[in-house]
Amino acid sequence: MQKLNWRRIVLKVGSALIAPDQDGCRSRYLLTIAQFIVRCRSQGIEVILVSSGSVAAGAHLFPTAQERTVVMKKAMAAAGQTEMMAMWDRFFDFPSAQILLTHGDLRDRERYESIRETVFTLLDHGVLPIMNENDTVTTDDLKVGDNDNLSAMVAAAADADALMIFSDVDGLYDKNPNLHDDAVLLPEIKSIDDSIYAMAGCATSAVGTGGMKTKIEAAEKATSHGITTYIINGFKEQTFTKLLDGENPGTIFLPYEKPMQEAIHWMTHTASEQGEVVVAGSYDESLEGETGCIRGDEIVAVHGEFAVGDTILVRSNDGTRLAKATANYSSCLLNFIADNEQSEFSDKMQNSIGPVISEKDIALLEKS
Repeated sequence: MQKLNWRRIVLKVGSALIAPDQDGCRSRYLLTIAQFIVRCRSQGIEVILVSSGSVAAGAHLFPTAQERTVVMKKAMAAAGQTEMMAMWDRFFDFPSAQILLTHGDLRDRERYESIRETVFTLLDHGVLPIMNENDTVTTDDLKVGDNDNLSAMVAAAADADALMIFSDVDGLYDKNPNLHDDAVLLPEIKSIDDSIYAMAGCATSAVGTGGMKTKIEAAEKATSHGITTYIINGFKEQTFTKLLDGENPGTIFLPYEKPMQEAIHWMTHTASEQGEVVVAGSYDESLEGETGCIRGDEIVAVHGEFAVGDTILVRSNDGTRLAKATANYSSCLLNFIADNEQSEFSDKMQNSIGPVISEKDIALLEKS
């Protein structure tokens, strides 16, 4: 068997593969995926599995539910998660571990680092990490919302070489193949721009929450971290044979030649801003100069409530998103400075405090 160049890969498996009929987990498609995982591990490739499907797996346990309220979906997720983990565990003769996450876990730098350490420790001891969004406890404010983007965040956190998103189509087409017979599969994407997003249609599966757009978003997150990304058909057995033979069975998104640094990537694609600071003009010099900072007297307005160390958005007065950054001061103090710009006390305070944002804690959005 050919030796592949992957050192560590992340596989994203969707709900339609887990519970295609929404009547519990089925091995119909998962057995082939499990065999692929076993064969990868036999070649020394570390595997991380991002598995959707807890709601779909648990739906059959609530047959009298006439409406899928948010609370009902949480209950389905809680019940279905154990069934899904039991299904995966039956396929393997090596141990697996469950990791349930919310976006709140990933966007907090300390918890993000803790997740990384846990994943690396599991891999070092031959344990398969199986990850999913924690639907039971997540809220609108804390959820990622789809496991395509979650898998990209996981791949970045795990320093993976490749991300494989298993779909119900062969890859990215130039138009929706369900509506157009002349749709052409695109085998390779070198860069992601608006024209690529324009090709994405709506979700074709009645089971999952993500469509092609979320898969492209995930590919953009992953490739900017230097991670080769595949969108491939998880329903076809030949998909996995081709992957192991070094072939591309679907669409491959090539990684950036110069990937973002890990901390900058986290701030750009994972951390969510807790507030925003508005500055006059574009302030390219302030953001890109030797000092790489914004001073208090450059602030026009402050929106939201944030503390020291929170991630904030920096935008210009015309609404342009300039950067995401770590705040050196709280919104309370910055609001005071902005509201009392002309006062003598404010002048003294501005001269006494350091930069609002430091060079090492900023990610330029337009540049990245």
